[in-house]
Amino acid sequence: MNTRKIWFVTGASKGLGLTLVNQLLAQGHQVAATSRNLEELSSAVQGATPENFLPLSVDIVSEKSVATAIEATVSRFGGLDVVVNNAGYGLLGSLEELSDAESRTNFDVNVFGTLNVIRQAMPHLRNQQSGHIFNISSIGGFYGNFPGWGIYCATKFAVQGLTESLSAEVKEFGIHATVVSPGYFRTNFLAAGGVVTPQNQLEAYAAVRESERQHQESINGNQPGDPEKGVALIIEAAFDENPPLHLFLGQDAYDMAYVKIDAIKSDLESWKSKTVSTGF
Repeated sequence: MNTRKIWFVTGASKGLGLTLVNQLLAQGHQVAATSRNLEELSSAVQGATPENFLPLSVDIVSEKSVATAIEATVSRFGGLDVVVNNAGYGLLGSLEELSDAESRTNFDVNVFGTLNVIRQAMPHLRNQQSGHIFNISSIGGFYGNFPGWGIYCATKFAVQGLTESLSAEVKEFGIHATVVSPGYFRTNFLAAGGVVTPQNQLEAYAAVRESERQHQESINGNQPGDPEKGVALIIEAAFDENPPLHLFLGQDAYDMAYVKIDAIKSDLESWKSKTVSTGF
């Protein structure tokens, strides 16, 4: 088994992305890492040398920018093995509060940015008949019962769905796809800049304002997930012969997934006789 791979990681200047890049470099992998801020990325990464690290300034919503970055990666390292679509940001506001522009921008980054990377990486992976694409979603992409997180959850639900289809599409080429659904991990995701709030807030949404307060004042800095352990599991999955399509990270993610599964089962069984009666 090849113990060194060529990785392409987006959103790598902070959070899980940065932790992942640092672990990969410590293990001797070759890593191309992207960020909007090249200086911030380069200063945050540890133990990097030109032989194993390629920092790239990328506008994830620009397909041309992404294409240039993928080509630079292949040119520098001679190939591409693992893609991690980690770039994204949180958006906390009720569906009524958030403007069309605010909502679309979240989709542009969290969903269409991911699709830009997939489109540009796939020809290389398909030609070599191997590879692995990890799309970082969230437990909020599987379980959406979070007031104020509707648009963000919608983007992450989209990532879940497109990864399931991607897995089915690329299987014949020997390529794996995994959607990663973390719970709360102790990163700077909830810090300033990580989560955007509506420009025009409606105070009528008490539950949304309370969610905002809790995430900023109580949850931030007290998340139960250890980023080092979380990204170690992603790396482990990249070397597994039969990696999971769905990789949940954290006890909280595991528990909330089963809350959703049990709720679906309850609805299915409660309405079964009517559900199955709708055929000809």
